[in-house]
Amino acid sequence: MAENSNRETHLYAPIKSFLEGQGYEVKSEIDGTDVVACRDDEDPVLVELKTSFTLSLVHQAIARQSVSDAVYVAVPYAGGRPFAKTLKKNLALCRRLGLGLMTVRPKDSLVTVHGDPAPYQPRKSKRKQTRLLKEFSKRVGDPNRGGTARQKIMTAYRQDALRCAWVLHQHGPTKASQVAKAAQVEKARRLMADDHYGWFERVQTGIYDLTPKGIQAIAAYAIELRKLVRADESEG
Repeated sequence: MAENSNRETHLYAPIKSFLEGQGYEVKSEIDGTDVVACRDDEDPVLVELKTSFTLSLVHQAIARQSVSDAVYVAVPYAGGRPFAKTLKKNLALCRRLGLGLMTVRPKDSLVTVHGDPAPYQPRKSKRKQTRLLKEFSKRVGDPNRGGTARQKIMTAYRQDALRCAWVLHQHGPTKASQVAKAAQVEKARRLMADDHYGWFERVQTGIYDLTPKGIQAIAAYAIELRKLVRADESEG
């Protein structure tokens, strides 16, 4: 291993001991591979070590798959909820790439195998596909820019909320049933009652009006509102 990767050497001894306990003969730095373990006539087990899960580690492990199907990556175990969340995502990535994943706990050198190398068989979620296609169908136009990360996404739900807000902006306090009809939003009552954006307030039983935040939204989304109104009028 490289001289500037001193901490990676701390992973080697526990993993070597772990594999030897399963009957492997283990040696390090064979043809550029951090750990090589051989047992009988089986494919060699190859392990790449890193102090953290990085793209470089994944690249190295993928390159080793030209030598053996039994390729693992190994990183230190950190503990805590953030690490557990990251570990879950990294394990999912390893499974898709046919890689195994190990961690080594620094305090006692405990080696844990979280996943073994295996061919990946993707399972599609019909529920997620239905949700995606429903959103695609309901959303008017293409109001977002691909790659948006920090800006608020203009979803079909937000478009429906804007339709309801526009009706209230034009007519003032209005019955929910009338908002639903004028805005062409079937679930307007539920949308305004849930009030996820803080735009609506119930002023009487079944009657809603805009909050100051809702009035601000009318101005903030003026361009999108014009597009929605034109689209609704053309459909009507």
